[in-house]
Amino acid sequence: MPETGEPEHDDACGALEALLLIAAEPMPLVNLAGAIGASEAYTDALLREMAREYAGDGEGRVRGFDLREAGGGWRLYTRPRFADIVAAYVVADQSGKLSQAALETLAVIAYRQPVTRAQVAAVRGVNVDSVVRTLVTRGLVEETGTTAATGAILYGTTPYFLEVMGMNSIAELAPLAPYLPEADELEDVEKDLP
Repeated sequence: MPETGEPEHDDACGALEALLLIAAEPMPLVNLAGAIGASEAYTDALLREMAREYAGDGEGRVRGFDLREAGGGWRLYTRPRFADIVAAYVVADQSGKLSQAALETLAVIAYRQPVTRAQVAAVRGVNVDSVVRTLVTRGLVEETGTTAATGAILYGTTPYFLEVMGMNSIAELAPLAPYLPEADELEDVEKDLP
C-alpha cells in the first residue's frame, strides 16, 4: 500500500516498466523516483518487487528478461538463459543492408586503413562517430591502435569484412584509392577540425 502522496502501485509499476524499456543505460533510483513522482524508498521497493516477479518468484513465470540494479541504476537485461537465442537473432539481423553512409564510411576505412574517425570525417565531410560504431558492432571494422601524435584511435577492416566481401586480402580491393586524398592531406585536414 503506497504511503500518502505516493502513486498507486499498478500505475507506478507500469510507469517504471515504460521508463526502463527506453533506458539505454542503467537509470539511477533518484531519476526513476522523480519521473514517477514517488519517494526513493517507495520506488526502490517497487523495483525490487518487479525484479522478483520477473525472476518467477511466487506464482509467476520466469520472464525472458530480468531487472537488475547495476552500474549505479536499474535496467532491464535479457535473461542469460536465452543468450544463445538473442545472439543468433542479432547476428542474423546484422545481415541486413548497410546504409549509404555506412557503405561510404566502410569504403574510406577499407582503402585508407589504418585511419582515424576524424580522417574519415574529413573525406566524407560529415561526423562519422555513430556510423563507425555501427560498423564496429557489425564486426566489419575494428580498432587497430592509436596514432603516436594525438593518441586518436585507428580503425581498419576485420577478417569478417574480407569474408563478407569474398576476398582473401585487402590487396584484392578494386583500385579506387588514387581518387581519395593522400594520408598526409588527411592529417592536415584533421588538424583544422574543431
